[in-house]
Amino acid sequence: MAITKDSAVTITYKVTTPAGKPLDGGSLSYLHGGYDNIFPKVEAALEGQAVGFGTTLDLAVEDAFGERDEGLVRTIPKSEFPPGVKVGGQLQAMDDNGQPQVFNVVKIKGPEVHLDGNHPLAGQALKFSCKVTEVRAASAEEIAHRHVHGAHGHQH
Repeated sequence: MAITKDSAVTITYKVTTPAGKPLDGGSLSYLHGGYDNIFPKVEAALEGQAVGFGTTLDLAVEDAFGERDEGLVRTIPKSEFPPGVKVGGQLQAMDDNGQPQVFNVVKIKGPEVHLDGNHPLAGQALKFSCKVTEVRAASAEEIAHRHVHGAHGHQH
């Protein structure tokens, strides 16, 4: 089966720096066809392909996680920080528009906690390698929910 709009696609992938330093990898399933579940440049490369197809793409900053937004960097008093969250952890707070935003805890220094709402790979060009391992027609429920569900369904 060829990958087309409303296909449920599973790939194995590896993300590295342009020089080849490993950053991430694994397996992921996504709903193909403009649902914003994967980088658009990767989706375009997989359009019309089938199980077994592999590719390696160079992703410019704007094709990956975008530029860093220094407006998403926050410092809060440690007294306002939830107990139990440590450096490397995450917490949800409101962005400048009142929308929920996930912040990474990057540093705890004295009475301050430093948070960053950028994706850890924002501002970086990446090399994305993948191989298609499964393609199937997405279910009506997956299309309605705009993402692939696991083998045992999905609960919202």
